[in-house]
Amino acid sequence: MSASAVSPNKPLCIALVAGEASGDTLGTGLIRALKQVHPDAEFIGIGGPRMQAEGLVSQVPMERLSVMGLVEVLGRLRELLRIRRELVAFLKQRRPDVFIGIDAPDFTLGVEQRLREAGIPTVHYVSPSVWAWREKRVQGIRQSTDLMLTLFPFEEEVYRKHGVAVRCVGHTLADRIPLQPDRQAARQTLGLAGEAPVVALMPGSRNGELRKLGLLFLQTAAWCLQRNPQLRFILPCANPERRQQMEAILADSGLQLPLTLLDGQGHEALAACDAVLIASGTATLEAMLFKRPMVVAYRMASLTFRILKRLVKVGHVALPNLLAGREVAPEFLQDAATPAAMGQALLDRLGPTPEREQAEAVFMQLHQLLRRDADQAAAEAVLELLRSKGRLA
Repeated sequence: MSASAVSPNKPLCIALVAGEASGDTLGTGLIRALKQVHPDAEFIGIGGPRMQAEGLVSQVPMERLSVMGLVEVLGRLRELLRIRRELVAFLKQRRPDVFIGIDAPDFTLGVEQRLREAGIPTVHYVSPSVWAWREKRVQGIRQSTDLMLTLFPFEEEVYRKHGVAVRCVGHTLADRIPLQPDRQAARQTLGLAGEAPVVALMPGSRNGELRKLGLLFLQTAAWCLQRNPQLRFILPCANPERRQQMEAILADSGLQLPLTLLDGQGHEALAACDAVLIASGTATLEAMLFKRPMVVAYRMASLTFRILKRLVKVGHVALPNLLAGREVAPEFLQDAATPAAMGQALLDRLGPTPEREQAEAVFMQLHQLLRRDADQAAAEAVLELLRSKGRLA
């Protein structure tokens, strides 16, 4: 059967791969939007609990793909290569109508290239940071994917310059999160009584992030508490495994903190808090959409950091700063991430200051910019590609 010779009565088979919680969120919205048009479509690949709840049959647990860093991945490389090899073989046999790789470019782009060579249309959802480092990667992307879906408008120019079909769809969270979050309702949901200032601690959703940042964030909270005993802290845990890990870190620390661990409820935590100490990553975008003052931190393997420091050509790492083109949220990386430095930055953002007001105004502008009905826009782009490939009438 040729790539375009598809029976008109055959339900669509759509393969998707997401490698972490943020990708699971994007994939969930996309599946939901595709089901509105093709309710009998079949969804296969790798995804998290949200995508699976929408009907995706996942070949392996999504967390097996969740690893960050250049050096850190080496310890898992054999397993990741095996998963990719088996996934490609499975998808070549199943012949889905389209493959959609959601972020996780080091894994998904390799899958896309092999499937495209086999005549299966491919889409990549979420641009790698080619505008920040290794722009030459676009050449490989052009060979791997039929369509790039970007979250941010400024990313389109890079791909058009290199002849890659591209569509900016915005971000689904910008559509879902209200422009004016209800702080009081969130506090009631979380049982946060009174008017005491609340700081959210968000050290990440991966095992490795908690190992590097969990204790550091607790120590920063203790530093702040010594200077403001009225503070209260909340820490949303991505899943039961991360909660157990965080409970162990807290017990080993010996620190006595007015801290509430939450099961999920990351959005409620952001809506309820007065400021947030947060790991660099997609969560900073969520904090921006909730208009919360944030202090951004990250630590990684020292060799990874030295390599990236040579390669990266932009001055910031946090998404809000990249989108704004300037620092609206202070960043503390590697050795600069100390309890005293981050704690003072947090305390500075708890009161009404001109800097805080300016940051909130910038966050509102960026929120409005990213509101593009992303789920529907992404689904329409995928279906348009399928029509162009003769897989849909």
